[in-house]
Amino acid sequence: MSHAVRPRRLFTLATGNWLSRGYLAVLALSVGAMFAFPEGGFGLDPMTLTAPLSFLGMAFPFGPGTEGSLAVEVLATGFWAGLLLLGALGNAAALGALASRSAGASPRRRVRGLMAPAVDNWLSRGYLAVVAAAIGFFLYAVCLSPDPGFAGIWPLMATAPLSIVAITASGPMGDGSLSLVVFSAGTALAGLCNAVLLGRLARALRR
Repeated sequence: MSHAVRPRRLFTLATGNWLSRGYLAVLALSVGAMFAFPEGGFGLDPMTLTAPLSFLGMAFPFGPGTEGSLAVEVLATGFWAGLLLLGALGNAAALGALASRSAGASPRRRVRGLMAPAVDNWLSRGYLAVVAAAIGFFLYAVCLSPDPGFAGIWPLMATAPLSIVAITASGPMGDGSLSLVVFSAGTALAGLCNAVLLGRLARALRR
C-alpha cells in the first residue's frame, strides 16, 4: 500500500505549493517559446530546466532528429519527451519538498537541518558520489592530462541546472587558474544544493 501512495505523494509535492507551481509555469513558458521560436535565442532551454535527469538523453543516440521510419522517429521523440516530463516532475517535487520544510527552529539548527538531507539518505549520497567523480575527472583532465578535451561537460551536466551559474561566473575569467577554481567550486556547490533537494524529496516521500 505504501508503494501505491508514493506516486500520489510525488505528484502532490510537484503541484501543491507556489514554488513547485512557479517552476512548472516557467517550464511551460520555455516549452512554448521553444515551439514559437524554433531558431532559439529566447528563454531558457527546457532541457536545462529539467536537468540533470533530462541530460541522460545525451548518453543515448536516440531522440529528436533520429533518422529512420516514422515509428522510430515517433519513439525517439517520445523517449525525449518522457525524460523531460520525468525531470520536470522530479524537480518540481524536490522544490515542493523544500517549500514544505518546517520552520521555527533556531538559526543553527535550521542550517544543520537544511544541510542534513544532502547526506542522510542513499539517494543524495549516491548523487554526491557521481558529482565528486565528475569533478575529480574534470580536475584530472585539466591539471594532469595533456588533452583535457571537453572534460568540463561532465560536472556541468551532473550538477545542472544550477551549474549554469558556475560556468557563467567563470567564463569572463578566461582559462586561468581562477576560472578553474570558480568553476570547480561552483559546480560542487550546485551539486550540494541538488543533493539537499534530493534528500528533501526522499524524506517527503517516506512520510
